[in-house]
Amino acid sequence: MITRRQLLQTAGQGFGALAFASLEASEQQHRALTVTPKAKRVVQLFMGGAASHIDLFDFKPALIKHHGEAADFGEKVETFQNGLGPWKKPVWDFKPYGQSGKMLSEVVAPLGACVDDMAFVHNMVGKTGVHSQGTLLQATGFNLPGFPGMGCWVSYGLGTLGDNLPTFVVLPDHRGFASNGPKNWDSAFLPSQHAGTIIYPGAETPISDLFPHKSGRYIKASTDRIGFALLEELNRKHQHQREEDSRLDSRIKSYELAAKMQLAAPEALDISQESSAMKSLYGIQEHRKVWPSEINAAEEADYMGRKCLTARRLLERGVRFVQIWSGNDNGFPRRNWDSHEDVERDHGPLAWGMAKAVSALMIDLKQRGLLDDTLILWTTEFGRMPSTQGGKGRDHNPYVFTNWLSGGGIKGGVTSGESDLWGYKPLDRENPTTCYDIHATMMHLLGMDHEKLTVRHNGIDRRLTDVHGHIIKELIA
Repeated sequence: MITRRQLLQTAGQGFGALAFASLEASEQQHRALTVTPKAKRVVQLFMGGAASHIDLFDFKPALIKHHGEAADFGEKVETFQNGLGPWKKPVWDFKPYGQSGKMLSEVVAPLGACVDDMAFVHNMVGKTGVHSQGTLLQATGFNLPGFPGMGCWVSYGLGTLGDNLPTFVVLPDHRGFASNGPKNWDSAFLPSQHAGTIIYPGAETPISDLFPHKSGRYIKASTDRIGFALLEELNRKHQHQREEDSRLDSRIKSYELAAKMQLAAPEALDISQESSAMKSLYGIQEHRKVWPSEINAAEEADYMGRKCLTARRLLERGVRFVQIWSGNDNGFPRRNWDSHEDVERDHGPLAWGMAKAVSALMIDLKQRGLLDDTLILWTTEFGRMPSTQGGKGRDHNPYVFTNWLSGGGIKGGVTSGESDLWGYKPLDRENPTTCYDIHATMMHLLGMDHEKLTVRHNGIDRRLTDVHGHIIKELIA
């Protein structure tokens, strides 16, 4: 048994420690801001399912020359589905674009207009050929669940640029989530207000539960305000008894933000305010069949175009991190980039639609003066093998793949790192590029030191880059 005085002393010390921890966390965030930022905001483009680098961005003439010959990797190769057929040439022809002369596949030709603002990394490597783990690794820096997404760390480290919209917004594929779903943008052990807010542009209800259900339309605004005030009072009393638990404070903040979003979000998401020329640039309402495929590429451009145009409107209004997903986890014929059966059928419409919409986003941001301080990152969980699977498909390739970056402090028209003759592994196997390097570079461009922005969790100082990561200096303007 302890006396009441001892109990109060212990409790007081505990609350003091919590207050100190809060101040220490704030100081830690401040110490992380050690570099003059070149970027204020980020757009992460994620191709769910593993996009084929050698059919889109990484030109390999050797595959054309030796197409159909037995693949000889010079070593024993482990693949996900034994896709070790003959060498397979790129599905589409390549040609040079821009002053840099960068070789791009014709299926992503719209990006040719922006290629001199893009920097390619062709020697990316992953840790696994499993979609769920590979996706988490690129999205959170760890191939296991339970860690904050990139946007969560950016939100935690830098805070918001505006008061009426979320700091971190996620625009999923309209057909469903990619591998892991919300685990890719969950705040994990960071305060929950830093988690991504899901928005479905063009849907009847773009943001879930933002407005009352149709059955509750009789509720007046004044009554609504009274209800929220009472709820906040009850929540504050509950929180006062649980000072050590940050979850309720995050919940209260989310309610406050939701109230502001009721006014700001409808206007931000209303692309009808955009001109016909602008919507056409993004591929919106473009109903002709642009690319021959079982899946209509014009529809894919429309889907992706709505997300990219919405992203631009959100960035203008103070959203700091927008994550755009292409490809879902289910469905057949495939509506993702996991092209085991037929690369042309699966990649064709997705790639053309992506290129149409993303090139429009870069052109639009540039003409508005926003590309200079908006960092764009294109990524996927891993690449695809240079050998065939079943004649028309390609198996998983975690051994090498491509990322590209643009805007916000990135030197355009350059390439960092190469893959080997076949696009199978990095040319320099001793010095590949990892997601940690990409994440470290992103944080550096945002003005943060990736080694100093840490959070103590389970006795470990956790950070986005784990214990790895180097800034890719040749990419920085």
